[in-house]
Amino acid sequence: MAHEVVLIPGDGTGPELTEATRRVLEATGAEFEWDVREAGADVMDKHGGNPLPDDVLDAVRRTGVALKGPITTPVGGGFRSVNVALRKSLDLYGQVRPCKTYPGVRTRFEDVDLVVVRENTEDLYAGIEYEQGTPEAEELISWIESRGGSLRHRDAGISIKPISVTGTRRIVEFAFDYARRMSRRKVTAVHKANIMKFTDGLYLRVAREVAAENPDIQFDDRIVDNMSMQLVQRPEEYDVLVHPNLYGDIVSDLCAGMIGGLGVAPGANFGEGIAIFEPTHGSAPKYAGQNKVNPIAMMLSGMLMLRHLEEHAAADRMERAIAEVIREGESVTYDMKPSRDDPTAVGTSEVADAIIGKLEVLV
Repeated sequence: MAHEVVLIPGDGTGPELTEATRRVLEATGAEFEWDVREAGADVMDKHGGNPLPDDVLDAVRRTGVALKGPITTPVGGGFRSVNVALRKSLDLYGQVRPCKTYPGVRTRFEDVDLVVVRENTEDLYAGIEYEQGTPEAEELISWIESRGGSLRHRDAGISIKPISVTGTRRIVEFAFDYARRMSRRKVTAVHKANIMKFTDGLYLRVAREVAAENPDIQFDDRIVDNMSMQLVQRPEEYDVLVHPNLYGDIVSDLCAGMIGGLGVAPGANFGEGIAIFEPTHGSAPKYAGQNKVNPIAMMLSGMLMLRHLEEHAAADRMERAIAEVIREGESVTYDMKPSRDDPTAVGTSEVADAIIGKLEVLV
């Protein structure tokens, strides 16, 4: 039976990446019924200025799975992030970003194979902020000081960091379940509980409680600054890393840098009965329509989708085909060549052609 999947091409270079990935996914032999839905800057005028129309959310709720191209987030103005809106609207509380080295990608590291799990809905990214100089900020500062708190300077903007027992428990349980499904050996909780006793302290306490309920998977914890150092010294000691929202955002980019950059870093966001798969990089609108950008991260995100759909044989073949094209280094985009002006670099669609060619000979 074909899998019904919502396909969100995105904007900027998103449609090119999405089309290349769709072609490769279909070449694996898995069957799909694509429900194509539009979102992003390019469709706002059609939907009264809304970059995330309700029909997109309804379609994802109905099918439970989506593959999404990158979508532009304006800097300093315009609409807020469509990615954030999707996570909030669909309660996509768990982000997964595998970081794995593939021979042929330029990097200072070898044999990295980590999974970053990030809580998506709480922490400082919950967006509870008060602007400096507003009555709300002044009132909050006065309230803090009336209860024995101290701010050296009153001219402060304020952000509030909520971390709950419920949110922590479900993301750590998710990390253990993911580790078990993917035959991973260990979960490491990343925190700053030595300083933030009542937020990160809560997170660490609950993580340890969940670990005690999952004795078949190893568990340890690391302070986030120490974790960053250890990752660049001995990444082989770590496997699944589970973080509150802010630390997960930062550490996931660190790990992506260790494997060669965001061009080879896939991603997924999970909620209850819903999963959206997408590359972790941006939409690169200046390259739109040029058949130039690297589709590997989006293709690897599609591979993660195959695993989610329990198309394991197809996923394995797709990853092997991608890895072989990367290893050979011939049919890759400019950013994966030894020199970025290498005249032998190919375009987005040609990368897809090469991977499809590999799939045809892989059994």
